[in-house]
Amino acid sequence: MHMVARLDPRPEPTDLAALLDRATAAAGIGAWACDLGDDERLTWSAGVFDLFGLPHHNPVDRRMTLAMYDEPSRLALERLRADAVAYGSGFSLDARIIRPDGMPRWIRLQVETERRHGRTVRLYGVKQDITDERARWDALRRQAECDALTGIAGRATFQREFHDTDAADVGALVLIDLDHFKQVNDTHGHAAGDECLCTVARRLARFPGATMAARIGGDEFAILLPAGVDRAATCAALDRLVEICAQPIAFDGRVFSIRVSAGLAMADARRSPNALFAAADAALYAAKRAGRGCARIA
Repeated sequence: MHMVARLDPRPEPTDLAALLDRATAAAGIGAWACDLGDDERLTWSAGVFDLFGLPHHNPVDRRMTLAMYDEPSRLALERLRADAVAYGSGFSLDARIIRPDGMPRWIRLQVETERRHGRTVRLYGVKQDITDERARWDALRRQAECDALTGIAGRATFQREFHDTDAADVGALVLIDLDHFKQVNDTHGHAAGDECLCTVARRLARFPGATMAARIGGDEFAILLPAGVDRAATCAALDRLVEICAQPIAFDGRVFSIRVSAGLAMADARRSPNALFAAADAALYAAKRAGRGCARIA
C-alpha cells in the first residue's frame, strides 16, 4: 500500500491562505489530513513538514513518519487512531518523535473525523510543537519531586514510591543519619552544612543498584533497593558507603568531615512498608548506640 503526503504549491504571499500557512508554521503548528482510501493519502501544511524536519513538498508516506514516533507514543497513537476510525471519535495525544536529524521533539496531535454514510473516511486536525512546554513541565515536576537543596528525591516522592510500589518490587531499605550534623553548622556555618548535605546526597545516589536515594528530613536520608538484591553484597556496599561518606569535604578553603550512621532492613513477604521502615529505623538506632559512624542490619 502506497501512502503519499503532498503539499500543494503555496500561492503568493498576498493570498490569505498562504499567510495563514506561514503564520501557523512559524508558531510551530501545522494542519494535516489523512484520506482513508486505499492509499491513505496524507496532506500536510508547511508547519507539519517543519515539525518532522522534512523538506517541504517532498513525498512521504505514513509508515515512514510513524517510524519517527517512540514506541510508547506509536502504540498509543495506533490504538487511539483505530478507535477513531471505528467509532468516529476524535482524540488528543502528546507524542514524542525523533526527527531524521536526530532531534527529539514533543508534538500534540488534535484529531477529528469525517464520516459519510456511517463510515469514517478522513482523519484531520492539527499538530503542534510542545517541546518547550514539556521542558517547562518536566522542570516543574522535578522541582516538586526533588529536594530543593540536594537535588535527590524529597520526602513526598520517597513516601509515594515506598508506599505505592508493589511490596514485591522492594528488596531493601537503608536509613541514614548524619552524625552530629549540628556541630558542622555551629562550627563552619550553615553554608558549609548545606555543602555537607549535598555532598552526602551525591555519595548516596551512587549506591550500587539503588532505585532511589532521598532526603527525608533535615539530615536524614533513605535508599531504596530493588527486589532480588543479595544480602551479603548489600551489606558490603553499605559498609563501603559509610566509609565513603566519612571522606573529607572541601568548602570555601576549609576541609572538614562528617560520619554517618546507617540501618539496613531486607524486605520479605511478612513485612509491610511500615514494618520495613520500622525495622530499618531500629537498625539505624542500633548503629548509633554502637558508637555511630557504622551500619547495622535488622
